[in-house]
Amino acid sequence: MRKPIDLGYGISLIDVFDLGKENRTGTYVIHEEDITIIETSASPSIPYLLKGLEALEVDTAEVKYIIVTHIHLDHAGGAGLLLERCPNAKVIVHPKGKRHLVNPSRLIQGARAVYGQQFDEFFNPILPIPEDRLVVKEDGDTLQIGKNRTLTFLNTPGHANHHFSIYDPYSSGIFTGDTVGVYYPQLLSKGFEFYLPSTSPNQFNPQAMLEAADRIENLNIDRIYFGHYGMSENPDLAFKQLRYWLPIFVETGESVTKEQADASFKEKTASISKGLFAKISEYLAEKNVSPSPDVDEIIQLDLNVCAMGIADYLEKKK
Repeated sequence: MRKPIDLGYGISLIDVFDLGKENRTGTYVIHEEDITIIETSASPSIPYLLKGLEALEVDTAEVKYIIVTHIHLDHAGGAGLLLERCPNAKVIVHPKGKRHLVNPSRLIQGARAVYGQQFDEFFNPILPIPEDRLVVKEDGDTLQIGKNRTLTFLNTPGHANHHFSIYDPYSSGIFTGDTVGVYYPQLLSKGFEFYLPSTSPNQFNPQAMLEAADRIENLNIDRIYFGHYGMSENPDLAFKQLRYWLPIFVETGESVTKEQADASFKEKTASISKGLFAKISEYLAEKNVSPSPDVDEIIQLDLNVCAMGIADYLEKKK
């Protein structure tokens, strides 16, 4: 268990060890009159989240809101389990995500298809959330959590259609889930700041992702709170790297699907992942960033899922 990180502006970050890995997925706690949690990760992360709240001296009965940026299980899978410990909380979700939290059967089916035999280890249990404990926020809706603090919800598809980002003017920051990609703080120790798009199945749309990034950038924020993982105070670089890598991701997928037109979906995704990993490794080498097994493992893990989203997108595009 790591101590929660004080990010300033009344925001703490709890490392919830998604997939058993540190610096992978975070839960944010906003300390206001209405204690607000953003992102829960999957159910195996909830013990870490609860220990983090204990370290912050936050009683679960004090939690008023639990916000999930979108309903993918690594962001919202643990919401039902956490809710059992937070008797006075409501879960806030995108309008297109509500029905899946009430009945998570399709979420479970989709995740099983991606993760196979590892599904139970990574995600169980997934508990349905009673409808009367869900609150839907539409694009532009707000939520006042403190006397001088109001959050604004922005529809930001691209990674998923059921995705919103939460703008916090008080910190001049925004909680982006996966919309503008993944931040790899593991590389900071090597003197390099690195971001990649998150293109997981099955609603990935590169044009929508770029439009969402433009919308967020136009807020002139000073910091981004990533679902994976942590706070960046260099949003300009995050947007720049998203725009650099996203076409490369799609072009790599197009090249593979053209060359391997008769290959299976599994074979195509393996080739896309391999091709992207080679390009990323070459890029990092050019930046004099030496490889390390822990960083390579986490990037490869992400690329395996990203490749599925790219292959799925191109298949639908045909």
